[in-house]
Amino acid sequence: MKNTDNLVKNALLSAIIFFMALTPFGYLNIGPFAITFLTVPVIIGAILMGKGSGAFLGLMFGITSFMNAFKSPMGTVLMSINPIYTFILCIVPRVLEGYLCGLIFEIINKKRDNKLWKVSLASLSCPVLNTVLYMSTLIILFGNTDYILNMRGGNNIFMFVVAFVGVQAVVEAVVCTLLGTVISTALLKTFKSRND
Repeated sequence: MKNTDNLVKNALLSAIIFFMALTPFGYLNIGPFAITFLTVPVIIGAILMGKGSGAFLGLMFGITSFMNAFKSPMGTVLMSINPIYTFILCIVPRVLEGYLCGLIFEIINKKRDNKLWKVSLASLSCPVLNTVLYMSTLIILFGNTDYILNMRGGNNIFMFVVAFVGVQAVVEAVVCTLLGTVISTALLKTFKSRND
């Protein structure tokens, strides 16, 4: 029964990810940058069902990110440089962020008391990991290309990353942490009371 429940929840959260990705609810585009709120369903799945679901929903997020690369200003440039690297950039960090978010919650919630600070910390980890893993992968795969070197404008890697993600990373982290915490906490209570 639990496997069927999780299958339904994963399907529902996947549908939400695709809906958000294909509407203005998923990305807030500001010039070449995009603030994404797609980590919210990943957070919910990772907290409710564990790291496996987190990884799966991260994969769904990554697929929508790759789809978006065909039309976003930065994505189209990266696709023209190396489509395989672009695919890796879109997929791998998102799978890892979902898996690690679930793992973090599993580790800190061993007592299964679902305390607010535990849900909040796990929720915060997802958008932070999204930014850190995405930017690390971008630098590893594309750091020596003319496109990234021109964007850096002579700045060192650390300054480039700070300037590149700056405000968008903070907004993403705050919004996704708040939404992830509120929704996950409510659902944890709902499912707990239903199972009692």
